[in-house]
Amino acid sequence: MSVVIAGSAPASFEIKSANLPLVALRLKSTNLSLLADDLSRQYGDMPDFFDNEPLVIDLTSLPHDAGDLDFDALLTLLRRYRVVPIAFKGANADLAAGARAAGLVATPDLVARKSSAPHEPLAPGIERGVAPEDAVMPPASLPALIIEKPLRSGQQVYARGRDLVMLAMVNAGAEVIADGHIHVYAPLRGKAIAGARGNVEARIFALSLEAELISIAGIYRTSEKALPAEVRRQPTQVRLVAGPEGDRLVMEPLQS
Repeated sequence: MSVVIAGSAPASFEIKSANLPLVALRLKSTNLSLLADDLSRQYGDMPDFFDNEPLVIDLTSLPHDAGDLDFDALLTLLRRYRVVPIAFKGANADLAAGARAAGLVATPDLVARKSSAPHEPLAPGIERGVAPEDAVMPPASLPALIIEKPLRSGQQVYARGRDLVMLAMVNAGAEVIADGHIHVYAPLRGKAIAGARGNVEARIFALSLEAELISIAGIYRTSEKALPAEVRRQPTQVRLVAGPEGDRLVMEPLQS
């Protein structure tokens, strides 16, 4: 027999469950000097990339006997890049105690994932997560950002949450970044970073591939390694292909 008991709700608040989209930083080393160098290399020229997003520090890739980690120094370093560390997951007992002492909350049920959607999240070790379960509907895709003027050396364009279409040249020293695909209907001579927030399905299309750097979801290739003759200065698409040793960049001529 069921019994229904009348009650009243507080006038000033309600308690409800919520799903929160988060950025997850998957640490692979406790060496903060190495982390600082990698973050600077990846995001040093993009100070507004994260825009104060909440972040979970994922420690599951660290060895079980990982040494001490200075969480106060780690949080200070991360805040320079406009993220807000709020939680951690996957730590051994010693690391968990240090994380809690630094004010982080344990989130053992966090699901971190790579996204195939252009509006979703990043670069090596940083992924989009949802806590506690991946149950949030993605927002509608934004229309592509279209740029009609050439980019000079030192200029940068970032298409946050969408594709980028360049109708003019990307000169050496310039940089184009998109969370989705990048289309360059002109020579691409600068840097092109597609899938900047972890979209492994993103691609780069160029009418003439001469890039200083190409990157998709954090996997990159620089001009230190010459482009293959069959794609250099040719119409080309660049995509990621999964392999036994991880994702790799593949460059393919576009057939007319």
